[in-house]
Amino acid sequence: MAAEGNGIIAFPGGGVPPRGGAQQVGFDRAELTRILDLYGRMVAAGEWRDYAMGFTRDCASFSAFRRAAENPQMRLEKRPALRGKQGMWALFGEHGQVLKRGHELPGVLAVLERRLVKLV
Repeated sequence: MAAEGNGIIAFPGGGVPPRGGAQQVGFDRAELTRILDLYGRMVAAGEWRDYAMGFTRDCASFSAFRRAAENPQMRLEKRPALRGKQGMWALFGEHGQVLKRGHELPGVLAVLERRLVKLV
């Protein structure tokens, strides 16, 4: 990769807006607070130990792991393009199966909330 004018090497894809002006999808503060609150309670219950977040033009995802070297135990995706169809929120299980889809985050997270109540 070539150095730019001032000796700084650009990160691949960094700083270049995507075509069409579309922005990266992310979680807003309320959504992230709700997700991390559940994550903290699952950590306290001994179910999860690590998490990862990914952001693209089409999707924002949050994955929770029992151990860092495993497949995620759950993956939550936000896809705004599906807002008018089956809902922009989707919860996937450890093997990629869809556990819940919906238009509202609390309804989708209810599946995990019920599981947490059984654990405690």
